[in-house]
This record gives sequence, C-alpha cells and structure tokens, in this order.
Amino acid sequence: MKILILAGMSIALSIQLIQPIAAATVEKIVQTAQTNSNDTADRLYQEAEKLYEQGTAAGFKSAIAKYEEALKLYRETGDRAKQAIALNSIGLVYSLLGEQQKALEYLNQSLPLSQAAGDRKQVANTISNFGFVYSQLGEKQKALEYFKQSLPLARAAGDRSGEAITLSNIGKVYSDLGEKQQALEYYSQSLPLTRSAGDRAGEAITLNNIGKVYSDLGEQQKALEHYNRSLSVSRELGFRSQEAGTLNNMAVVYLALGETQKALEYFSQSLSLTKTLGDRSSEAVTLSNIGKLYSDLGEKQKALEYYQQSLSLSQAVGDRSAQANILNSLGTVYSELGDRDKALEYYHQSLHLSREMGDRRGGSLTFNNIGRIYDDSGDKQKALEYFNTALGLSREIGDRSGEATILKNIGLVYLKSAEKQTALDYFNQSAIVSRAVSNRSLEAVNLFGMAYVKRDLGNLDRALKDIEAAIEIIENLRTKIASPELRSSYFATVQDYYKFYIDLLMQLHKTHPKSRYDRKALEASERSRARSLLELLQESNANIREGISPDLLQQEESLQQELDAIEKRRIEAVSSPNPSQTKIDEIDKQRLALLQQYQQIQTQIRSTSPRYAALTQPKPLTLPELQKQILDNNTILLQYSLGKERSYLWVVTSTGITSYELPKQADIETAARDFLDAITNPVVRDFPKRVAEASSNLSQLILQPAAAQLGNKRLLIVPDGILHYTPFAALTIPQLAEQNTNNFLILQHEIITLPSASTLGILRQNYADRKPPNQTLAILADPVFSPDDDRLKGKLTPETTEKLQSNNLGLNLSLRTSDLAWPPKRLPFTRQETQKILETLDKLPAISSSNKLDFDASRTNATDGSLVNYQIVHFATHGIANSSNPELSGILMSMVDDKGNLVNGFLRLGDIFNLKLAAKLVVLSACQTGLGQNIQGEGMVGLTRGFMYAGAQRVAVSLWNVDDEGTSVLMQKFYQKMVQEKLAPAAALRAAQMEMMSQEKWNSPYYWAAFMLQGEWK
Repeated sequence: MKILILAGMSIALSIQLIQPIAAATVEKIVQTAQTNSNDTADRLYQEAEKLYEQGTAAGFKSAIAKYEEALKLYRETGDRAKQAIALNSIGLVYSLLGEQQKALEYLNQSLPLSQAAGDRKQVANTISNFGFVYSQLGEKQKALEYFKQSLPLARAAGDRSGEAITLSNIGKVYSDLGEKQQALEYYSQSLPLTRSAGDRAGEAITLNNIGKVYSDLGEQQKALEHYNRSLSVSRELGFRSQEAGTLNNMAVVYLALGETQKALEYFSQSLSLTKTLGDRSSEAVTLSNIGKLYSDLGEKQKALEYYQQSLSLSQAVGDRSAQANILNSLGTVYSELGDRDKALEYYHQSLHLSREMGDRRGGSLTFNNIGRIYDDSGDKQKALEYFNTALGLSREIGDRSGEATILKNIGLVYLKSAEKQTALDYFNQSAIVSRAVSNRSLEAVNLFGMAYVKRDLGNLDRALKDIEAAIEIIENLRTKIASPELRSSYFATVQDYYKFYIDLLMQLHKTHPKSRYDRKALEASERSRARSLLELLQESNANIREGISPDLLQQEESLQQELDAIEKRRIEAVSSPNPSQTKIDEIDKQRLALLQQYQQIQTQIRSTSPRYAALTQPKPLTLPELQKQILDNNTILLQYSLGKERSYLWVVTSTGITSYELPKQADIETAARDFLDAITNPVVRDFPKRVAEASSNLSQLILQPAAAQLGNKRLLIVPDGILHYTPFAALTIPQLAEQNTNNFLILQHEIITLPSASTLGILRQNYADRKPPNQTLAILADPVFSPDDDRLKGKLTPETTEKLQSNNLGLNLSLRTSDLAWPPKRLPFTRQETQKILETLDKLPAISSSNKLDFDASRTNATDGSLVNYQIVHFATHGIANSSNPELSGILMSMVDDKGNLVNGFLRLGDIFNLKLAAKLVVLSACQTGLGQNIQGEGMVGLTRGFMYAGAQRVAVSLWNVDDEGTSVLMQKFYQKMVQEKLAPAAALRAAQMEMMSQEKWNSPYYWAAFMLQGEWK
C-alpha cells in the first residue's frame, strides 16, 4: 500500500514555491500470496514497483503498464483488496507524472473497493492520497479536507505511520497556505509519532519541512538547525534523495541571505547527488535554482543555460509542475534582459501548463509576474488586471502568503502612479494579512512601504512610527540568528530600512531643529553599523565554550585538524609533477565544505553555550555615552551615511553634535574612485597636480561643509560605502582645497578609522582588566615562498624544486580573486625593515623582542600561542584579501622548511580568529590587509576584525598593494616615533607619514597614504 508524504523542496523564484516530491514507499504490498511463485499478478505488481523506484518518466510509464496488467488479473480473481492497492498505485504514479485528473480517476475507483473490503488502513491511505493530489493541483483547502478525513481513520486503524504522514501533510498544506504556526503545530505532532513508528525517512522529511516553515518565517537559523538535523538523519539512513532535497533547501536559505557562494556550494552538492541517483526531477529543481543564483548575480546568459537544462530534464520526466515553474523563471530572466515580449511568451506557456493541471497556485504566481512586466513597462491598467486576477486565485485557494505579496505589489503600482493614499491602503491590507500568517519579514516590507508613502504625503511623524516598527521586526529577526556570518548577510539585506530611517530623521531635524532628531539619526546610524563585529568583540571576552558538550568541542577540534590536513593535501596535489586540475578542484570543494561545517559547529556552540546565552546583546552607544566614553576635548568624530538621494555627515565633539547634508551617494562614489585612481594608478600617481585635483574634489564633497569645526583636532572617522577604501590622510585640507597644493589632511590631523564608534567602546571594555604582556615586540618577516629563493640554494633536489613551482601555480589557482602577482615574490625590504626596527629597540633598556625570519616566519610559529606574550605583533609579508570568500583571506607565511619540505604556509582568517593575543598593536606590513568583503552594514569583513577578535586593541593595515621599499621606510620611521619618541601609535603613524612626504622620493601619497590605523587612538 502506497501513501505519499509531501516534502518541501524549495525553488528560488520571484515568489518562492515549494515543489512537493514523493517520499519512498511507506509500506509495500506484503501478502502471503507472494510466497506463491506462480502468482503472476503479484509478480507483475512487484515488477511495477521496481520500475516506479527508478524515479524517471520512462520508469513511471512502464510501471503503470505493469500495474494495469496486475490489476486485470486481480479483477479476474475477484481480489478487491489488491485491486484497490493497484488502482491506488496507478493513481499516484499519474500524479507524479503531473496528470492529476487521471490520478483522481484511479483513486476514485480504488476508494470504494477498499471500503467494500473493510480495509480501514487502505481507506485512510487512499483518502490521504486524494489530499496529496489536490495539494499538487493547488487546491489546498480541498487537500486539507481529505487529509482531515484520513486522520481519524488512520488513528482508528492503529496505523501510526499513516497518522504521522497525514499530520505532516496537513502541516505542509498549512505551510503552503501561509499559516506557519498551524503548520508547526501539526509537524510537532507528526514528528514524535514518526519516531515512535521507527519511520526515520519520515522523520527526515518532517524535519526538512519544519526547516522550510522557519525559513518562510524569516528564522533562518532555526531553519538551518532543522535542515541540518534532517540532513544528519538522511545521511545516516543513506536516504540520499532527501539529502539532496535538504541540501537544495539550505542553499535557498543562503541565497535569500545573500550568501551567494555558500548557496552555490550547497546547490552543487545537491546537484551531484541527484545526478548520481539519476533523480532527474530533483536535478531539474536544483539546476533551476542555480539558474536563479546566476540571474541574481547579473549573469543572465548563464542563468538561461541552467534554466534550459532544467526545462529539458523536467520535460523528460514529465514533471509538468516543474516545467511551469521553470518557464516562469525563464520569463523573469527575459523580463530583466528587457525582452518583455519573450518574457510574456514564457509566462503564457507557464500559465497554460498551470491551467491544464488545475494548478491555481502556479497560475496565481504567473499572473503576478505578468503583472510585474506591465508594471515595469508603465502599463498601470494591465498590471492591475493581472495582479487582481492573481489576487482572486490566491484568495480562492486560501494562499494567504501569496495574497499578501500580491497586495504589496498592487500597492507599489499605485505608489509609482503617485496615488499615495490608494498605495497606503494596499500596503495596510498586505500588512494585516502578513501579520495573520506570521510572515514578519513581509510585514516589515509593508511597514517600510507605508512609511515611504506617509513621508511623501507629509506625515513625517506617522512615517517615523511605521519605519521604527519595521526596524523593530528586523532587529527581532536578526537576534534569532546565532551565526555571525548569517547575521551579517541578513543585516545587509535590510540596510535600505536604516538608510530611509536616517533620512527621515534628518528631514524631521530640518523642520524641528530643536527636537534633537539629528542626534537620533546618528544613533540610528550606529545601530546600522558593524553589529556582528560588536557582538563578536563582546563574545571574545567570554569563554563561550564553558559548559559545552565535550562531543561538540571534539567535533570542533577534529574539524580544525581536518582543515589543516586538507591544506597540506592541497599542497601535495598541486605539487605533483603532473597536477590534476580535477583533483585540485575536488580538494577545493572539500575545503569549502569543511569551512562550512566548522562554521556550523561554531554556531551550535553559540546556540548551546550557557555563557553565550548569558551575554546580553551589546547595545550601540547613545550620543551621551559616545561623548563620554570615546571622545575627549581634542578629538572629533566624523560619521558618514551615504544615501541615494542625499548623504549625511555628523560631527561630534565631547560637548556637541552638528549635522550636514552632503551630495548623493553616486556623486561621492565618482569622486572617491577618481581620487583612489589618482593615487594608485602608476601612470598618474607621481603627478602632484592630478593627485591634488582629485583630492580637492572629494574633500569639497565630504569635508568642506564641516571645515570650520575641524581645527587641528584628532579625527575619528566612521566611513560608509566606498569611503572604507578612501585614504583620508591624503585628502586636501578643506580650507586649502582650491589651492591645488599638497596640503594634505594628515598635516593638521591625527586620523583613525573605525567600523563604528561603538566598536571602540567594546575594545576598551575588553582591554580594561587585561594584564599587559611582559614582552615588547614579536616580528614575523621575510618568509620563503619560491624555489628560486637564495636561501634554498643547495638544499633542494630538482624534484622538490619542481614541486615548489607547482605549489605556486596551485596557490595562484586557489587565490585567483586576489590582485597579488603570482608566484609571490620575496619582499627583500621586509628584512631591512625588521633589522632597522630591531636596531631601534636595541637602543632602549628593558625592551624584549622576538624575530622570526626566513623559514621561522611560519604558520606554526604564528599559531603556537607564544604571541600572547607580546605588546606589539608585526607581520611583514604578503596579505591576501579574498572579497568573494573572506574566510579564504589571510597572510602568507613560509611555504617550505629549512630542509626544503613543503609546509602549510597560509595563515587564513579562521586561524587568525583562533589566535590568543593581548597586543596593544598588530601591524600588518603587507598588501591590501585593510580590505575584505564590503558587506553593507558591516563594512570591511577581513583580517582586521579577525585580529580584533583575537585580542588586538588596534591594527595598522594597508588599503592597496604597497611598495616594498616604501613600506620598509615608513615602518622604520613608525617604530622610531612610537618607541624612541614614545608617541601613541596613531600619532606615531601620522609623524612617520609626514616625514615621508617631506622627502622627494616618497612624497607621493601612493607611498605613505595606504596605511591607516583602526581601533584605539589613545
């Protein structure tokens, strides 16, 4: 007897769909007649089952033929019970082929036979299968009726497995209807029954479906927790089809969170499994999702390739539901490419299939998307016509989540046509439905829309209430995510809310200057910045591993060891005489998978840690706290917020605040890019007039309004957007900007940059009770990278030389997103830099230092725990800033030991987070060490935050690939000022930069402006 369970497999579309997939057969026909080898009917039935299990359209069709033969013989023998079972099976296979009406015909024949035979269990199963078919047809209410009829029958028959499946299916329908809490209630009833019945496969599916509900509710961390549990069960059982489905669903979560690389990795794992299994239906779903990923990245042609592959597969297996979804996706891509005619062609094909199948939910989706086409083309009436049709369908089938989305889209149509009040009415309706279905994320979208309209209508106070309510929802959703990476990704997706909020407050400040709205806007700006870093820094001062399960800690340690081992395996793979790119790619894939597992284990540690639970969420500083804790009478805070329509600058002193409106973001970005090009482009960087002109232009935009307040004070700068890449030290002094001379800001100001002002508060708090290290300086410099290095002459065999050359090639392939030239060249001046620094220290009493050069500048020496004993830690080597995968950023240490043996010389970001430091200063005298992935709301996610988490109070980093000799000179002067003249690091860096610019050889900002100090200024 077959009964199917609905499993949620996410398809990433403009509105997310759930593609139901059939579970494995819960119970096969087992009758005493099977012992009779002459029973042709039973043999035919079993042959049909094997064909069904192939999971292909051809297999399904052949299975139907065998079932029909068996049915004919069961009819001849008058075995009504087996006739019912065969009819039930034929009906369900037709359902899987997308032929729902035929499925209903066979189920309608099966049911009365089961009833006549008095087989209550089969009756319950067949009625449940009616529910499955109607769910496929999009008739959720009808499906619900059948499932609810089946439930008491399954209970009366004592069929606990059938009861569990029906409860799960009811939960799935409620989920489809947008009633997520109801869905969770039914899933929570189903799960223990599934377990007690020993149905581990059903358990995996139900856990997967619970994860899908949490994802829809915006609780992505809970979604991932349940997906991981489902994945674990599926892998334990070898239930690989469900494993593939869950991996696909996890990828969709990462895609929604903006974690594109992770999404692609999980889709790739899912795709590999589905191909191995020959599960072409699921393969089509995942290919479609990869297409959506590439579409979101702007690679429309690549997206089309994946969609076409997906469409061919879904046609081959006869999955018309998937075909309708993919045709819909193809329409969306062509719409975004500007080919609206072709988009409409695909949408209409999708619509035709949905109508044929009676899939009103799919039809509603496509009508909605056609409405968006007409909305984008400015055809308001046609847009509304399609949206209203979609709305009617959603309401007919009880799809309240879809209803809320369409109401929101109608609101956007009226907003564009300046019918503000009507737009407001629709946003309000959508918000009400969103609340009813507990879709907090969509509720926040509508509140944002309502705030936008009310602002435009002049109701600024009411707009303020709505946007603050929206932000409260966002903050609540954010706190439910334990993973710092996922928190950052989620926060990046909602930065527009904060930008609008800040702009609204500043508009209120214009009309009510005495009401301190500019102060509130500054505090909103602080709330929108570097929140994950703030939480990481607070966490770093607590032992969150205390009280954690030893098994979990062992898993963490094992994964760390595996990561170290795979780095070594990679070196061996690329160092073979004939390196296999396929093997290298596979190792890279495994390495990324291990990194993901490591992050997941760390998330589990946070989720189960009593110490982590006891940590209060660090609150960004208020203005009075900021003035008291961060500033003094000689220090000014400059905080920027760049916006589409206008930007803002707040100038904060220890006693007051002044705000300024600046040009829009696009204008500032143009000037900032021009400025950076003038400094770093080798063709023009040595032309003072070109540099001064570009510097002056940007200075006029972002500093001139506040020029009168700057004086000669220290500047704490909290940048935004492209300003994270800007060397403020090389900007022209605003008052002198028009003179086109080298009147750089550094001449009058000590400059420190911060991810947020609140970050400095936490850094000081963490450092307050810490005992200072008893030794002064640790230097790791001038490592060995290349077989051509003089330090290896006479120590290498020709074979080892060839391996090292291959290793450099492999690193190039591994870290190809970096601008660093490969193979990495020795930085000879880092040795001179080290020697000069040490000479400076040797002149002073009670100074202790450690210098690790050559082969000793190794990853092993960097991670052995000894660095915690030093006040200053100095790395003089190459740095890697991997903007695509920040976790693969790092510092290059020696690649070989003194015997010529290959060693892991890559100190990656994860290693840096695990360092134990108590340093007042970490100096990264390397290339682009201040860069990383620029995540909205977080700023640069790279090496700096890793060292701050490890315990550094401040970090000196660079913004571009710096000149080796120039860096060496700057560092020597920096240490002279800091050690001999006893200047604070920020003051010492400024003095060193000023001295360099006074020398003709080094006066171009290219040589001295790359380095900046982040963190503590005192």
